Amino acid sequence: MALEPNERGGRTDDTPNGALDRRTFLASGAALAGTAALTGCLGDDGGDGNGSGNGSGGEGATNVAIVSSPAGFDDNAFNDLALEGLNTAAEEYDIEINQVEETEQSQYQSTQAELAQSGDYDLIVLVSYNHTQGLSQNAADYPDQNWMLINDYVDEPNVAGYSWANHEMSYLAGVLGGTVTTQELSVEGNSTEPGTAQIGFVGGEDGSLINAFERSYVAGAQWVNEDVEVNVGYIGNYTDTSTAADIASSQYDAGADIVYHAAAAAGRGVFEAAQDNSRLAIGVDADQSQTLPDFQDVILGSAVKYINEGTREVAIAVAEGNFEEVSGQNTLGLEEEAVDCVIGQSYDGQLPDAVSQNLQEAKDGITGGDITVPCSASGCN
Repeated sequence: MALEPNERGGRTDDTPNGALDRRTFLASGAALAGTAALTGCLGDDGGDGNGSGNGSGGEGATNVAIVSSPAGFDDNAFNDLALEGLNTAAEEYDIEINQVEETEQSQYQSTQAELAQSGDYDLIVLVSYNHTQGLSQNAADYPDQNWMLINDYVDEPNVAGYSWANHEMSYLAGVLGGTVTTQELSVEGNSTEPGTAQIGFVGGEDGSLINAFERSYVAGAQWVNEDVEVNVGYIGNYTDTSTAADIASSQYDAGADIVYHAAAAAGRGVFEAAQDNSRLAIGVDADQSQTLPDFQDVILGSAVKYINEGTREVAIAVAEGNFEEVSGQNTLGLEEEAVDCVIGQSYDGQLPDAVSQNLQEAKDGITGGDITVPCSASGCN
């Protein structure tokens, strides 16, 4: 029988960590993304010949273009995970990859169209819902072009829409934060104030998708402790680390022990603020205690989604001529083991048993239907 919300945080039985200790995100993804040559912009021929070794491959190669979200590549999270999956597929199949870094959403429709017009690509991967409006036109205009859209869907037969259950992994992040804020914890000089139950959230753009991260995080924390206070702030973009640090610092100053970010590359500012205030933070998308090792000491855990597995799957399907097997709307969550909440490397084995127990009970409740998580994978509508 489930305990009442305000009882969960205090359990100290010897329940094993179970699925919590799985760290299936490949740390090599950040290295792959960081060392790959970035195209940066399209060339006159659609971006297939800038001397970087990317773009159109030799005879028989499967050619894939990937266009970044506004956060850009080298974000140690969302974009790099998407790229990692393509690189992994390229280790198994003859796949050539062209990275197109475009951070201005106003350019997405024309960038997509230019890539499609070139006729060079068997697949174009679009990172983030920011591409949806442009693709709504281009998918119909270029019906012979295969597209993959991450975190949204366009109802056309040539689109593989892949969304991960951001709300489910954020709920688990809330369970983690809600449990630890009332526990006495000190690791590498970073600590909590167990006398109060207060945590924070820093989002990128204040819109439907990131609102789902926020609301689910709050719900998870309140499932543990109905009295927990959650401070919320938004940056307005996914790149401004300075503003992210300012918002997080104000939340720490107000008493927050832990701040969860859903801000892509800007989230680095949250980790900087955590170090400055000797407090804790929760990462997003990847296990950021691995992808950002300079902040291992403050990254309590990360809400992760295995985007790399999705891009790998679609790239291989195209290479094998089976795009129809992945096209359509695909939503992946806890039931598919596609999202999780993992403990940071410095905190593995350092946390009270209540953490692993509460996380496992929340996972079981979500997959079993006993817990209803706010919003959906596509956001709060």
